[in-house]
Formats: sequence, structure tokens, C-alpha cells
Amino acid sequence: MRTIQTPIPAFKRPSKDMLDALRDIGTATVAGSLGHAGFRNPHMLGPVTQNPGASIVGVAQTLQFLPQRPDLFAEGEYSDPEVQLHRHVLYEIEEGDVVVVDARGDMSSGVFGDMMSTYFKGRGGAGIVIDGVMRDRPNVEKLGLKTWLRGWTPNYHVQVSIFPNAVNVPISCGGVTVIPGDIIMADDDGVVVLPQSMAEKVIEDSKKHAEWEVFSREKLMVGADLRRYYPLHPDAEDEYQAWRKANGLPPSPSR
Repeated sequence: MRTIQTPIPAFKRPSKDMLDALRDIGTATVAGSLGHAGFRNPHMLGPVTQNPGASIVGVAQTLQFLPQRPDLFAEGEYSDPEVQLHRHVLYEIEEGDVVVVDARGDMSSGVFGDMMSTYFKGRGGAGIVIDGVMRDRPNVEKLGLKTWLRGWTPNYHVQVSIFPNAVNVPISCGGVTVIPGDIIMADDDGVVVLPQSMAEKVIEDSKKHAEWEVFSREKLMVGADLRRYYPLHPDAEDEYQAWRKANGLPPSPSR
């Protein structure tokens, strides 16, 4: 039987103001900004929304699963529930946090179920992202819990082929590296991982991007030339600045 991982590694948290500033930014904008900065694919492949229309912005707490091996994780784990490391990531949750789980894309082992999800919700968790599946779907959905998963199963977390190995260590989830303390942003487009070091740049990029997109969208809606207005061509800059002035906006910084 494996031992409990202690202590849980600590990490620096982003400020509340930073998280609040990200809430109105979609994952597509974040992925675009990161892509231009050299982060080629911050989008997780596999986990998809189970709550259409929902979105989250929160701090990543990570849980890593590995393939089962009897000398590392013996049967009978319920003889000592504290051996179950998937419990321990929940102990670390603060309001607004997101549990991110590398469940290896496994479609047979339900990482969390009704009771664990209830505890997570009670601690103020924002959402759960799993490269794998959960169980107890009817009861979990009654909680109104925001989840991005591969799907659902009736099986419990170690029933088939994986076991929880570590809490708050770097993991891969959906093909993306997740470091504890990263900012997780998710909506109907999927889940993106935003390093804290890139958050200010993403916020600034989104402000510039959002304003000229409003102008360009107005032009495109009336059949204006796509080549001129998306992306905004330098020849249209004077027109854009005039639109800003007419709408009571200050001149924009250089894009």
C-alpha cells in the first residue's frame, strides 16, 4: 500500500483583481494571445463542457493518476480512506479554485462522484477539469457544478486501471502542461491554461482586440471587405480612430 504524499507543495496565487479582469475574456482570445507569444497550444484536447453556457476562471489545483500497479496501490483502499489521494486535492481547495486531473484519458474510472463533488462545491470550488470521466452524473448535475470532462461512468476512481499518485505537482491534462497555480479558463470552446506570468499580457491584448473587433464586426455585418476589416488593415486605421472618437472612446494605442 502506498503512503500519503506529504506535505502538499505550496504555490503563489494570482491576485483577485487579476482573476476578475480575466472573467470577461473568452478562451479563444486567450488562446490567440498566447499563440502569438509562442505558446502554440494552450487548449486541452479531450475535456469538453458538461454545462453549455458555463464558464470559469480559477486557480489550478492538480491531481495526477498513473496506471495501476499492485505494489503501489493495493486493493482495499477503503480500509484507510486517507490513502486516497483524490481526497487530498479537495482538502486544498479555496474559493474559486479549479481541480485539474490528469486521468490519462481513461474512460472507465470515475475520478469523483456525488459525495466528493458535494464537498468540493461546499468549499467554494469553481469547477472540475478532468482528462477522463466522473460518476454519479444525475446527482452531480443537481449540484450545478461546472465540469469539463471526457464523459461519465458508473465505476469508481480505482475500479479499473488507474490510481491517484500525486497532488499539486506538474501534470499533463489534455496534452497541455499544467503547473499548480496556473490560471484555468474554460467555456463552451474548451479549457485553456494561462500561466500567471502571461496574464497581464493577455488582459492588455484583449482590451485592444475587443475594441477593434466591435468596429470590424459592424463593417462586416453590412458587407464591407473582409480583407480591409479582418484583421484590421493599416489603411483602415484612420477610419477606426474616427469611429472611436464618434463613440466617445479615446484614441487607441498602436496595435
